[in-house]
Amino acid sequence: MTGDIESLLGLKLKYASKLLSLLFSFLLLMFSACEENYTPKPRGYFRIDLPAKSYQLFDDAIHYSFEYSVNAQIEKDQSNTAAVDWFTVHYPQLHADLYLSYKQIDSNLPLFLEDARTMAFKHLPKANSISDSVFHIAADVSGLFYFINGKGVASPIQFYVTDSTHNFVRAALYFNFRPNNDSISPVIQHLKADLLHMVESFKWKKSTAVKG
Repeated sequence: MTGDIESLLGLKLKYASKLLSLLFSFLLLMFSACEENYTPKPRGYFRIDLPAKSYQLFDDAIHYSFEYSVNAQIEKDQSNTAAVDWFTVHYPQLHADLYLSYKQIDSNLPLFLEDARTMAFKHLPKANSISDSVFHIAADVSGLFYFINGKGVASPIQFYVTDSTHNFVRAALYFNFRPNNDSISPVIQHLKADLLHMVESFKWKKSTAVKG
Protein backbone atom coordinates (compact mmCIF):
# COMPACT_ATOMS: atom_id res chain seq x y z
CA MET A 1 0.00 0.00 0.00
CA THR A 2 2.80 2.35 0.93
CA GLY A 3 4.51 1.63 -2.38
CA ASP A 4 1.35 2.43 -4.32
CA ILE A 5 0.99 5.74 -2.48
CA GLU A 6 4.59 6.68 -3.15
CA SER A 7 4.21 5.72 -6.79
CA LEU A 8 1.06 7.83 -7.08
CA LEU A 9 2.74 10.79 -5.42
CA GLY A 10 5.72 10.50 -7.73
CA LEU A 11 3.42 10.47 -10.76
CA LYS A 12 1.59 13.57 -9.53
CA LEU A 13 4.88 15.38 -8.90
CA LYS A 14 6.04 14.43 -12.39
CA TYR A 15 2.88 15.84 -13.99
CA ALA A 16 3.06 18.94 -11.76
CA SER A 17 6.63 19.53 -12.82
CA LYS A 18 5.68 19.26 -16.52
CA LEU A 19 2.72 21.58 -15.95
CA LEU A 20 4.91 24.19 -14.28
CA SER A 21 7.44 23.89 -17.09
CA LEU A 22 4.71 24.40 -19.73
CA LEU A 23 3.29 27.34 -17.78
CA PHE A 24 6.71 28.96 -17.48
CA SER A 25 7.33 28.51 -21.22
CA PHE A 26 3.93 30.03 -22.02
CA LEU A 27 4.55 33.06 -19.80
CA LEU A 28 8.02 33.55 -21.29
CA LEU A 29 6.59 33.40 -24.81
CA MET A 30 3.83 35.85 -23.92
CA PHE A 31 6.22 38.43 -22.45
CA SER A 32 8.57 38.05 -25.40
CA ALA A 33 5.71 38.74 -27.81
CA CYS A 34 4.69 41.88 -25.88
CA GLU A 35 8.19 43.33 -25.82
CA GLU A 36 8.74 46.07 -28.43
CA ASN A 37 11.55 45.69 -30.89
CA TYR A 38 13.04 49.21 -30.64
CA THR A 39 15.26 50.40 -33.47
CA PRO A 40 16.77 53.89 -33.29
CA LYS A 41 15.24 56.08 -36.00
CA PRO A 42 17.28 58.56 -38.02
CA ARG A 43 16.84 62.22 -37.16
CA GLY A 44 14.04 63.79 -39.19
CA TYR A 45 13.12 67.36 -39.96
CA PHE A 46 9.92 69.16 -40.81
CA ARG A 47 9.12 69.50 -44.48
CA ILE A 48 9.73 73.01 -45.79
CA ASP A 49 7.67 74.20 -48.74
CA LEU A 50 9.79 76.65 -50.71
CA PRO A 51 8.06 79.32 -52.80
CA ALA A 52 8.45 79.44 -56.58
CA LYS A 53 11.17 81.77 -57.85
CA SER A 54 10.04 85.02 -59.44
CA TYR A 55 11.58 88.48 -59.20
CA GLN A 56 10.64 92.15 -59.21
CA LEU A 57 12.55 95.43 -59.36
CA PHE A 58 13.48 97.38 -56.25
CA ASP A 59 14.10 101.01 -57.27
CA ASP A 60 13.35 102.97 -54.08
CA ALA A 61 16.97 103.46 -53.03
CA ILE A 62 18.76 106.66 -53.98
CA HIS A 63 22.04 105.04 -54.96
CA TYR A 64 21.22 101.60 -56.30
CA SER A 65 18.59 99.20 -57.64
CA PHE A 66 18.27 95.40 -57.90
CA GLU A 67 15.78 92.60 -58.43
CA TYR A 68 14.44 90.64 -55.48
CA SER A 69 11.98 87.83 -54.77
CA VAL A 70 8.25 88.57 -55.17
CA ASN A 71 7.84 86.66 -51.90
CA ALA A 72 9.91 89.23 -50.02
CA GLN A 73 9.05 92.64 -48.61
CA ILE A 74 11.41 95.61 -48.30
CA GLU A 75 11.22 98.41 -45.78
CA LYS A 76 13.54 101.18 -44.66
CA ASP A 77 15.73 100.35 -41.69
CA GLN A 78 14.18 102.09 -38.68
CA SER A 79 17.03 101.48 -36.24
CA ASN A 80 18.82 104.37 -34.53
CA THR A 81 22.01 103.68 -36.46
CA ALA A 82 20.33 103.58 -39.87
CA ALA A 83 21.43 106.00 -42.60
CA VAL A 84 20.38 106.76 -46.16
CA ASP A 85 19.65 103.67 -48.28
CA TRP A 86 19.62 101.24 -45.37
CA PHE A 87 16.90 98.67 -45.94
CA THR A 88 15.66 95.34 -44.58
CA VAL A 89 14.46 92.64 -46.95
CA HIS A 90 11.93 90.46 -45.14
CA TYR A 91 11.25 86.85 -46.17
CA PRO A 92 8.10 86.18 -44.06
CA GLN A 93 7.52 82.64 -45.31
CA LEU A 94 11.09 81.66 -44.50
CA HIS A 95 11.40 83.70 -41.27
CA ALA A 96 14.55 85.42 -42.51
CA ASP A 97 15.75 89.00 -42.96
CA LEU A 98 18.46 90.50 -45.15
CA TYR A 99 19.96 93.71 -43.76
CA LEU A 100 21.36 96.15 -46.32
CA SER A 101 23.57 99.09 -45.30
CA TYR A 102 24.95 101.70 -47.69
CA LYS A 103 28.11 103.76 -47.29
CA GLN A 104 29.75 106.29 -49.55
CA ILE A 105 33.42 105.75 -50.25
CA ASP A 106 35.80 108.60 -49.47
CA SER A 107 39.28 107.10 -49.64
CA ASN A 108 38.17 104.59 -47.00
CA LEU A 109 37.33 101.48 -49.04
CA PRO A 110 39.95 99.34 -47.19
CA LEU A 111 38.19 100.17 -43.91
CA PHE A 112 34.80 99.05 -45.31
CA LEU A 113 36.32 95.84 -46.67
CA GLU A 114 37.92 95.04 -43.32
CA ASP A 115 34.64 95.80 -41.50
CA ALA A 116 32.80 93.38 -43.81
CA ARG A 117 35.39 90.69 -43.14
CA THR A 118 35.26 91.29 -39.37
CA MET A 119 31.46 91.04 -39.30
CA ALA A 120 31.57 87.75 -41.20
CA PHE A 121 34.31 86.19 -39.08
CA LYS A 122 32.50 87.23 -35.90
CA HIS A 123 30.54 83.99 -36.40
CA LEU A 124 33.68 81.87 -36.56
CA PRO A 125 33.30 80.41 -33.00
CA LYS A 126 30.13 78.57 -34.09
CA ALA A 127 31.17 77.95 -37.68
CA ASN A 128 32.59 74.76 -39.13
CA SER A 129 34.03 76.75 -42.00
CA ILE A 130 33.84 80.11 -43.75
CA SER A 131 34.32 80.26 -47.50
CA ASP A 132 34.35 83.31 -49.73
CA SER A 133 33.52 83.83 -53.39
CA VAL A 134 34.51 86.89 -55.39
CA PHE A 135 32.10 88.10 -58.07
CA HIS A 136 32.47 90.62 -60.88
CA ILE A 137 29.19 91.44 -62.59
CA ALA A 138 30.08 94.62 -64.46
CA ALA A 139 32.83 97.23 -64.57
CA ASP A 140 31.27 98.99 -61.59
CA VAL A 141 29.61 96.05 -59.81
CA SER A 142 31.85 93.62 -57.94
CA GLY A 143 32.16 92.22 -54.48
CA LEU A 144 32.49 89.13 -52.33
CA PHE A 145 30.20 86.54 -50.73
CA TYR A 146 30.91 84.96 -47.34
CA PHE A 147 29.28 81.56 -46.85
CA ILE A 148 29.38 80.66 -43.16
CA ASN A 149 28.77 76.97 -42.48
CA GLY A 150 27.83 75.57 -39.10
CA LYS A 151 24.87 74.09 -37.24
CA GLY A 152 24.29 77.08 -34.94
CA VAL A 153 25.49 79.94 -37.15
CA ALA A 154 23.11 82.91 -36.93
CA SER A 155 24.09 84.49 -40.26
CA PRO A 156 24.92 81.89 -42.94
CA ILE A 157 25.38 84.37 -45.82
CA GLN A 158 26.95 87.83 -45.94
CA PHE A 159 28.24 89.84 -48.89
CA TYR A 160 29.20 93.29 -50.11
CA VAL A 161 28.83 95.09 -53.44
CA THR A 162 30.93 98.05 -54.53
CA ASP A 163 32.07 100.11 -57.52
CA SER A 164 35.40 100.60 -55.69
CA THR A 165 35.28 104.40 -56.04
CA HIS A 166 32.02 105.86 -54.71
CA ASN A 167 29.53 103.28 -53.37
CA PHE A 168 29.57 100.36 -50.97
CA VAL A 169 26.70 98.13 -49.79
CA ARG A 170 27.05 95.41 -47.17
CA ALA A 171 24.39 92.72 -46.64
CA ALA A 172 23.85 90.10 -43.92
CA LEU A 173 21.21 87.37 -43.81
CA TYR A 174 19.73 86.39 -40.43
CA PHE A 175 16.97 84.01 -39.37
CA ASN A 176 14.29 85.01 -36.87
CA PHE A 177 14.71 81.88 -34.76
CA ARG A 178 17.48 79.85 -33.22
CA PRO A 179 19.04 78.27 -36.30
CA ASN A 180 19.79 74.62 -36.91
CA ASN A 181 21.45 74.80 -40.28
CA ASP A 182 21.19 71.03 -40.77
CA SER A 183 17.41 71.28 -40.83
CA ILE A 184 17.14 74.54 -42.80
CA SER A 185 19.78 73.73 -45.40
CA PRO A 186 17.16 73.78 -48.22
CA VAL A 187 16.07 77.25 -47.11
CA ILE A 188 19.66 78.52 -47.09
CA GLN A 189 20.23 77.18 -50.60
CA HIS A 190 16.96 78.76 -51.75
CA LEU A 191 17.93 82.14 -50.33
CA LYS A 192 21.45 81.81 -51.70
CA ALA A 193 19.99 81.58 -55.23
CA ASP A 194 17.83 84.67 -54.55
CA LEU A 195 20.82 86.65 -53.29
CA LEU A 196 22.94 85.63 -56.26
CA HIS A 197 20.17 86.94 -58.52
CA MET A 198 20.05 90.16 -56.48
CA VAL A 199 23.76 90.70 -57.04
CA GLU A 200 23.59 89.80 -60.73
CA SER A 201 20.86 92.42 -61.24
CA PHE A 202 22.51 95.07 -59.05
CA LYS A 203 22.99 98.52 -60.62
CA TRP A 204 24.28 101.84 -59.33
CA LYS A 205 22.37 104.98 -60.17
CA LYS A 206 24.84 107.02 -62.15
CA SER A 207 23.30 110.42 -61.39
CA THR A 208 24.06 109.98 -57.69
CA ALA A 209 27.27 107.95 -57.93
CA VAL A 210 29.46 110.98 -57.22
CA LYS A 211 27.13 113.29 -55.31
CA GLY A 212 26.03 110.80 -52.61
